Amino acid sequence: MFKNKFLTFISFLLVTFVASAIGSLSTINYKEPWYSLLNKPTFNPPDWVFGPVWTTLYLMMTLAIWLFWHSKTSDKNTVYIYLIHLLINTTWSVVFFVFHNMILALIILILLIGVIINLTLRFKRVNLVSFYLMIPYLLWCSFAIILNINLILIN
Repeated sequence: MFKNKFLTFISFLLVTFVASAIGSLSTINYKEPWYSLLNKPTFNPPDWVFGPVWTTLYLMMTLAIWLFWHSKTSDKNTVYIYLIHLLINTTWSVVFFVFHNMILALIILILLIGVIINLTLRFKRVNLVSFYLMIPYLLWCSFAIILNINLILIN
């Protein structure tokens, strides 16, 4: 059983961090000089905050889906929703930083929040630790909506 749990953790970790890597590469390669030239709200975090926050959130997401998967009443549909949510999450980075389309990025972020809420509620029914691990991610993405809206309004 330990081996199976170890392999599933590594699998979920790889899938989650591949999504993270795609988003990061999009950000790193297409962010500048566009993003630096934008007017930003006063509450916009400094750039150095995003890397550690997202790394922590991706690790928490990985733990959440892994714990959920090894719960007695887990289901494959929730795992599919998790994978879809990773795709939506990655799409936001591409749309925002590669295509510089803040309005479409906002729409994607609203969709992402809806999927995160769905996923978090599914986790709550099966594994409370998984549920709690998703709360910071939900809060961060909610903050991202506020940032995204403000960037649209002031630019």
